[in-house]
Amino acid sequence: MDAVVKYFGIHEKGSTLSREALAGLTTFLTMSYIIFVNPAILHNAGMDKGAVFVATCLAAAFGSLIMGLYANLPVALAPGMGMNAFFTYTIVIGLGVPWQTALGAVFLSGIGFVALSLTSAREWIINAIPTDIKYAMAAGIGLFLMIIGLTNAGIVIDSPATLVTNGDLRSLNVVLAVICFLTIASLDARRVPGAILIGMIFITILGSVLGVSELKGVAAPPPDISSTFLALDIVAAFDIALAAVIISLLFVDTFETTGTLIGVSQPAGLVDEKGRIPNLSRALLADSMATVAGSLVGTSSTTSYVESVAGVKAGGRTGLTAVIVAILFLLSLFFAPLASSIENYATGAALTYVGCMMTASLANIDWKDPTTFVPCLLTCVAMPLTFSIATGIGFGFITYALLKFVSGKFSTATVGSAILGLLFLLKFSLLG
Repeated sequence: MDAVVKYFGIHEKGSTLSREALAGLTTFLTMSYIIFVNPAILHNAGMDKGAVFVATCLAAAFGSLIMGLYANLPVALAPGMGMNAFFTYTIVIGLGVPWQTALGAVFLSGIGFVALSLTSAREWIINAIPTDIKYAMAAGIGLFLMIIGLTNAGIVIDSPATLVTNGDLRSLNVVLAVICFLTIASLDARRVPGAILIGMIFITILGSVLGVSELKGVAAPPPDISSTFLALDIVAAFDIALAAVIISLLFVDTFETTGTLIGVSQPAGLVDEKGRIPNLSRALLADSMATVAGSLVGTSSTTSYVESVAGVKAGGRTGLTAVIVAILFLLSLFFAPLASSIENYATGAALTYVGCMMTASLANIDWKDPTTFVPCLLTCVAMPLTFSIATGIGFGFITYALLKFVSGKFSTATVGSAILGLLFLLKFSLLG
């Protein structure tokens, strides 16, 4: 154990082995809902639920392990919420791209992220994105997840007259979804670790008691992963029509990772006097490698999880916290029957609540300047209404650059944001 303490510098960072272990468990509980939700979302892309379940656990374990051992940060990774929705609903369903080709696009975006992590280009991209647009992107993805969640729960359905309308609010599935949502919100308000996971399991058991669903068991050997393992089609992903998709995947992953690392490192007291994150280049490299590995086993982009803050609050200060999370994800491989028992009313409620949490970033936007809040609102609203994260981001960049220019405030915008706005304008003009 002395070697472990020395390797991670546990005592130097004011922590202990037991505190790191508790932090790892806390982080895992707050983000473990992904092993239930990710297979449900990617199944809509035509992928096998069992195989995606295994891929999710493996990608999360690999990413968290590399982050812990290489970057020595208490940050856990898993397939990203929002990224999986982009993969399924924008790339596969929206563009009609086979999921194998979409995995190839994820692989290429991961390779691009690796390249950026090894150069100064990542700093240019990050600095090119206005801070308010970053907040809007997170909130927009949250709204996107909410409409998906409400649809899965049967609360929102399509309508030829009004596009969308409410479903049968008296159905038992909808009632169970509402109960699940309120349970998760109540537990989270009381700061109960694993509130989302507890709510989903509780409502699944209640649903089986009421005869709405079937509890298929709890533990069993891991499912067969062969249908997704190395199933990616990299050659097909080189299609010029997918260039914008790959760039969007790369951008979102880069910004989400950077924001998460900042959000986790600050409360942990890991930033230096200039606000810099220790081992940032290593952390970004670990994140990008996890995306590449995830595409190989069969899941959408893997990224750093903001839920790692829960582990930091529990005392986690070193990479051992992330290593503990990795071990727990590997153990989760044996709980596939429980994952397959989770119905849409449970995942719908969880997605809706995660979306609610993500929209909290709207509070950080400058609501006094129309040249700022208008592009931000368009970014947020366009994502769920066009059912495309990339379209929402594009609308935001184009509007931001144009409003800054016509209002005479172009000096307050970055050159990079203008270039990105122009690129998106060309994309919409040429590719739609």
